[in-house]
Amino acid sequence: MQREELVDLNAFAVVAEERSFTRAAAKLGTSQSSLSHTIRRLEARLGVRLLTRTTRNVALTDAGERLLATLGPALESIDSELASLRELRERPAGTIRITTSEHAATTILWPALERLLPQYPDIHIELSIDSSLRDIVADRFDAGVRLGEALAKDMIAVKISPDVRMVIVGSPAYLAKNPPPKAPNELAEHSCINLRLPSSGGLYGWELEKDGRELRVRVEGQLVFNNVGMIVRAVKAGLGLGFVMEDHVATDVAEGRLVRVLEDWCAPFSGYHLYYPSRRQPSAAFSLLVEALRYRG
Repeated sequence: MQREELVDLNAFAVVAEERSFTRAAAKLGTSQSSLSHTIRRLEARLGVRLLTRTTRNVALTDAGERLLATLGPALESIDSELASLRELRERPAGTIRITTSEHAATTILWPALERLLPQYPDIHIELSIDSSLRDIVADRFDAGVRLGEALAKDMIAVKISPDVRMVIVGSPAYLAKNPPPKAPNELAEHSCINLRLPSSGGLYGWELEKDGRELRVRVEGQLVFNNVGMIVRAVKAGLGLGFVMEDHVATDVAEGRLVRVLEDWCAPFSGYHLYYPSRRQPSAAFSLLVEALRYRG
């Protein structure tokens, strides 16, 4: 069915319901002459007369009665479904699918969801834990969570965390045997624990910055992991230096189990953002989630 045909059928149903071109035109927000033209076009397309017009009223012909009997329930069903969709937009309900890294899920998303979901039982959340950069449109996600530097330009981005920092750490036992590096080039003299990137499959180059100077340092060592938790365990076991998010090791550093090195080369950078397509029309549930996550520091 063409869009024009659906418009014509709806116009006919309103005229049949109102039994008046004047009232029907007002309800449809159009002129009487335009509405009359629409009905004539529909009758010409069907090859039958649907309405009998007099100076005082409008009546249905037998063909019009048959059409209305068929059309009425269908239009009511459409109206009902549209009303349900409007209600969905106004009432926080529905499923929201988000792709995110494990670190963001545990440190940012989960604390917010733990507070939000008990208040809104009709909101359902699906988190896909994946460190690779997924195409949220192609993979049918409602949103994604990534660091600010990894965001595509055509997305709406909402900051949901403070700035973050990567730190280089080692155990006291390791550093007692291996003097702490005083410059990035001295990392070549150390056993460093590498991270395998899930997106490219390559090894992560340690990104360092000081006074506007940026370096990407390739390091070597006995161990390679694709899991940050294992890197931290290896560092605590004295098997080398690791480069991880600050909050992964903050307690260990504070309690002396790990020691930071090259602190002046570990600059903060843009934190996590929730991002979604700019053309997306947010539901009430999605808008509520955005506000619950929005960073206000």
